[in-house]
Amino acid sequence: MPLWDGRFSQSPAEQVLKLSESISYDRRLYPYDIKGSLAHAKMLARQGIIPKEDARKIASGLKQVKKELDSGKFVFKTELEDIHMNIEARLTELIGPAGARLHTGRSRNDQIATDERLYLRQQDDEVCEAIRGLQYALWKLAADNEKVILPGFTHLQHAQPVLFAHHLLAYMEMLSRDMERLADCRHRINRLPLGAGALAGSTLPLDREFVAKELGFEAVLQNSMDAVADRDVSIEFLSALAIVAMHLSRLAEDIAIWFSQEFSFVEIGDAFTTGSSLMPQKKNPDIAELTRGKTGRVYGALLGLMTTLKGLPLTYNRDLQEDKEGLFDAIDTIKLVLSTVSAMLATVKPKAERMLEAASDPALMATDLAEALVRQGVPFREAHHQVGCFVGACAKKGITLAQADLAFMQKSIPTATPGFLKIFNPIHSVAARDIIGGTAPSQVHAQLCKWAKQFGATMPSATKKSKK
Repeated sequence: MPLWDGRFSQSPAEQVLKLSESISYDRRLYPYDIKGSLAHAKMLARQGIIPKEDARKIASGLKQVKKELDSGKFVFKTELEDIHMNIEARLTELIGPAGARLHTGRSRNDQIATDERLYLRQQDDEVCEAIRGLQYALWKLAADNEKVILPGFTHLQHAQPVLFAHHLLAYMEMLSRDMERLADCRHRINRLPLGAGALAGSTLPLDREFVAKELGFEAVLQNSMDAVADRDVSIEFLSALAIVAMHLSRLAEDIAIWFSQEFSFVEIGDAFTTGSSLMPQKKNPDIAELTRGKTGRVYGALLGLMTTLKGLPLTYNRDLQEDKEGLFDAIDTIKLVLSTVSAMLATVKPKAERMLEAASDPALMATDLAEALVRQGVPFREAHHQVGCFVGACAKKGITLAQADLAFMQKSIPTATPGFLKIFNPIHSVAARDIIGGTAPSQVHAQLCKWAKQFGATMPSATKKSKK
């Protein structure tokens, strides 16, 4: 019989046990459940609610239970439904009647809310650490290939030359915002629900502030009904993970495109590619593709939890049991993908000559030509029109912009000078964009140095110079 059987004359039906159990997945919360219980028992004794000797036995018993759980020797019982009841039942087996005092002043409602927040607090830290690892992998790839140039894209069309490092640093910025969101979310995670009881608090003189301090929470949730019904922090955390997944998916798409034979901009190490069961020649960027695919799982977890919560009245409803599996899966997925993509990036090698060849198409410097006219005093819209006419004339004649002579250029751009013929150089084009946030080598180098300082790393170029 379950620990709440006093009111009932029959045991739950077998189907009910199968439907209502959560021990098959919430067992991962055991370290946090025990941590919360230790703080709760200490507070109960401090407040004179339970005998100090019983609190000592509870603490000793909980530590023994944790050893069993850590070692894998703990026997989980489905009929006890969840991690809370499994731990409490085993505790009572070990220490006797004192174990029955542990649940004084609390409900599984505020207990699970506390466990989840303790769990999310640690996962927040671990995800941020994994993101930092990916940032380092991106930085290393960028720093090792600081001068490599490739075409940047808009609409998946060649647009303007940019540094490969500049492209990678864009993802560094995205991931930094991800970490900011997770850090901000952590403050709201780090508030204590315990002491809210089932929904209305307790008639016992509980010291919630003491428990919050013991568990490292920043504050105590101020409304007992909100404390047990709220899952905003899980939604917010999943929202942050969904954005992380989206950024990972975009990076993966870039890599998959660059790896294609049509682009052939990068090579990926064999350990992070796969073959075909039919076609012997194939080398597929499966890690990038799986990263894109896993994003859907994370989105699904977020949408699933929001759908579960949207129709729930206050306070606790058993629907809330559905808040865990998707959350756990999303966290596991993100951590695995982050570590795998970080490792894959260490094997990525840019094909610098092929990239530069693609970036050397004179059409990519058409904007440079328009801006040269602006420096002459021509209004930008007029400059844009003149260069557009020149591009069209070259296409009609079947030549590139760089193949046109000055006289031909001046038919479309009357004020063109001989210097305009030298504009079609991707190295000069990149170097000219020397403004904050631009792709000029000086700007990108400054950003790489900034990141190197954050990582406590040395720029590869500085290492090479020191060896000479």
